[in-house]
Amino acid sequence: MGLSDIRDRIARACKEAGRTPEDVALIAISKVQPNDRVEAVLKEGHRLFGENTVQETEGKWPDFRARYPGTEVHLVGPLQSNKARKAVELFDAIHSVDRPKIARTLARLAQEEGRCPDLFLQVNTGEEEQKAGIMPADADSFIAECRELDLPVRGLMCIPPVEETPSLHFALLKKIARRNGLEGLSMGMSGDFEEAIAQGATHIRVGSAIFGERVYS
Repeated sequence: MGLSDIRDRIARACKEAGRTPEDVALIAISKVQPNDRVEAVLKEGHRLFGENTVQETEGKWPDFRARYPGTEVHLVGPLQSNKARKAVELFDAIHSVDRPKIARTLARLAQEEGRCPDLFLQVNTGEEEQKAGIMPADADSFIAECRELDLPVRGLMCIPPVEETPSLHFALLKKIARRNGLEGLSMGMSGDFEEAIAQGATHIRVGSAIFGERVYS
């Protein structure tokens, strides 16, 4: 597996869904990946990557961005309030806005910095106690609150429970997004992105299928 294989699978999934590959942004999840693997994907021309932490991004991406113009980096992992200012500086988009406190923090920083990354609000579609994200029943009010804060909400994100059918969760996320006039759907990972594309995903998050298995120190 690799970048070209994933692109081929995206193209097939889009054709089956009556969509075009240009409608789906592939976020290459580079967290905990060695720099040589990341640079190999950059050399193939890919320019959209996802990271889980501010710390790893700060150490990895300034140099890559300088050498590969046009590169975007999105935060797909949880965001702590004390890392929010640095996140606003580092990322082009944040996919894990999951609670009112972090939304208010980002709104304040946007005013102070004069910019804000595009935001995706994380919905806990499986209502799992151990997982981040706003509960589906609270999603509409959270979206409204973020809009009142003048935040650039582009869409919603979810991570389905591992033991459940992902398409049901993708469909729920799409339903919430559509009734709130949101187009962005960040959903689907290495094992289920074809299903996500069928349900209307605009951003899919694929890591190990592109880079190989992660090596944790």
